[in-house]
Amino acid sequence: MSSIISHLIEWVSGFFLLAGGFLCISGGVGLLRMPDFFSRIHASGMTETLAAPMLLCGLMLQMEWSLDLVKVLMILIFILATNPTATHSMAKAALHGGLRPLVKEPGDDEKGEVSSKT
Repeated sequence: MSSIISHLIEWVSGFFLLAGGFLCISGGVGLLRMPDFFSRIHASGMTETLAAPMLLCGLMLQMEWSLDLVKVLMILIFILATNPTATHSMAKAALHGGLRPLVKEPGDDEKGEVSSKT
């Protein structure tokens, strides 16, 4: 019975690590490919908020019960508490500074261009 549970924990941990790695890569691609600051900040915010906790959960499943596990759990809680707030603050500061998101106008599909509404 213990062997079955340990194999199940290994599989779940592997899933979390693979999913977190995939989200990190897709977030990096999003940072490179998105057209404006607000789209890029959304990609980075999703990466920070989803990928990092998945990676940390995968690592916690690999650890024994120890002080290291408690430290990683505290890091996980800190990331979940601060990253969405930091992303929102950066977006709000950009809006306050006069930066506007790119908006599609009617007929932009044919041109492939978008304009910044002020």
